[in-house]
Amino acid sequence: MPQTLSAPAHSELLIKKSRFIGCVQPMSDRAAAQAVVQQLRQQHPGAAHVCWALLAGGQSAAVDDGEPGGTAGRPMLDVLRHQDLEGVLATVVRYYGGVKLGAGGLVRAYTDAVAQALLQAPKVTLQKMRALACSVPYALEGSVRRELEQHQAQLGEVQHGSVVTLHFSLPEPASAALVARLNELGQGRLAWLTD
Repeated sequence: MPQTLSAPAHSELLIKKSRFIGCVQPMSDRAAAQAVVQQLRQQHPGAAHVCWALLAGGQSAAVDDGEPGGTAGRPMLDVLRHQDLEGVLATVVRYYGGVKLGAGGLVRAYTDAVAQALLQAPKVTLQKMRALACSVPYALEGSVRRELEQHQAQLGEVQHGSVVTLHFSLPEPASAALVARLNELGQGRLAWLTD
């Protein structure tokens, strides 16, 4: 099951005099990731490279920032994919120490910097949510609200008109049981709304 991070985590490695400062953090999109990378460049003006990888649905990216192609961004992205993460930015700031590491050494260094940071990172499971809406007579509103609470559904907008319309969401796996329970409770007086 996919996971994301609840807070940033850091690592620091020293490999043949080069310093690798890794960070993994929750990130929703590419624009926000690029802003973080820009901040890192400002915070570390003496760094040789600020490589990064973003795993965020259709906005994923892998940037080598001057390192030989495929030795930094792609291996960092592979670490995120291997751990089944989503909505995560990995960055590694490299201060060059004067000793070339070679392609294999670079891949290991960038991979290790991300992996070490992930060891410290607090992970949370992502749950696919399902949004639902139904309308019920006023007499059933209290009963429906109690069922939503018992099934840990998050109540959204409630509209009071000729009937009460309730919008709510809950984890996808639990939705079928709640729909069945509400249909039973409503005895034909509950109507499901579709977008």
